Amino acid sequence: MFARKFLVSASAALLAAHPAQADHHPISASAEARTLVFADEFDDGALDRSKWNVVGPEFWVNNEQQAYLDSPETIRFADDIEGAEGGVLVLRPVYKPGVDTRKDRKADFISGRINSQGKFDFTYGRAEARIKLPDATGVWPAWWLLGNGKWPETGEIDIMEYVGEKDWIGVAMHGPGYSGETPLVNKYFFPEGQDVTGWHVYAVEWTKDSIEFEIDGQVIYRVTRPMVEFYGEWRFDTPQHLILNFAVGGIYPLKTNGIKQPYVGVPEETVDQIKTGEIAMLVDWVRVYAPAGDKPAE
Repeated sequence: MFARKFLVSASAALLAAHPAQADHHPISASAEARTLVFADEFDDGALDRSKWNVVGPEFWVNNEQQAYLDSPETIRFADDIEGAEGGVLVLRPVYKPGVDTRKDRKADFISGRINSQGKFDFTYGRAEARIKLPDATGVWPAWWLLGNGKWPETGEIDIMEYVGEKDWIGVAMHGPGYSGETPLVNKYFFPEGQDVTGWHVYAVEWTKDSIEFEIDGQVIYRVTRPMVEFYGEWRFDTPQHLILNFAVGGIYPLKTNGIKQPYVGVPEETVDQIKTGEIAMLVDWVRVYAPAGDKPAE
């Protein structure tokens, strides 16, 4: 059912309303002749709830400054985004004081977070997503994998984390003995003329003995089993599910920019950007492939 050949394209403006244009570069050599086990092209104009769950306001971690909400305001779709072929998932924060139902948080922002837990997970293989990010200090969108048990015992693989400095993104792994302030982390700085506001394919290649992080087919960081076992047990032999989310502020942005007002990790200029509706994480597609060497499905 996933027989068609997938292509990618490139772009510049985040929310420019222009007809989609493709430049017909293959996503990566690593994905050629692989069995596609999961895909969402976001072409239907609505979230496929057979593939995705939506996280609600009860969830809160890392002193993030938003409440997640299942709403057309926070989880949207567009089909007129330059550089994207077909539809695009739009996760965006919205300034909405008074909506948060948690009295211990009282967040002034709402935003979107989806995951595939209980609907799709996998062990070993390749996961990739084509994503475009905004230039806004203190935002915290991410694309990642998470084990189905108690954190961090079943592992976490952060394929892309972004805290609003547009020249770099972070990747990381978490598990028992190497969580939180993990030693297994890396920053990738884009070459001159590129940054997060262009379309990029963020991917991970996961095997039983190593995990490689890639951007646009280029390996940017490799973690091996011995590297992990220096700090704790390797916990990457069990299924993990997919997560896409757009957080606002919180501990990682704070540790990067030191901003405490008007919100933790978020300056006033970003608040103003959010109020205009121009801030969003665009996701062209998500695809997961079986491990290299597995016989393609007929």
